[in-house]
Amino acid sequence: MKKRYWCIRGYDSFKMIFEKKVGLGQFTDDQIKQLLQSLVAKTGLTLDEIVGAYAKRRTRISNNLLDVHRDSIHSTYMCGSNPAFTASVVDENGKSIVHPKL
Repeated sequence: MKKRYWCIRGYDSFKMIFEKKVGLGQFTDDQIKQLLQSLVAKTGLTLDEIVGAYAKRRTRISNNLLDVHRDSIHSTYMCGSNPAFTASVVDENGKSIVHPKL
């Protein structure tokens, strides 16, 4: 059985600014989502925007800048707009694998 990895990538517009592969067992799906949120917050949001991202929905200061979206066709989690970070399940050759939970 081939070894599987999370491939985490960051993009500023179309330029890749970050890439790291870690073993699939190193993170749960929830931890990967939280990691993407942290990376987006650190690299692209102001402190006020981070506070708004954690505020109660439909309040005056709330925003959706740290929402994590799922692309089940490509088995990828995505967070942010610019910069944006993604996490996909890949094999040792970097080929995408369909993740059963995605």
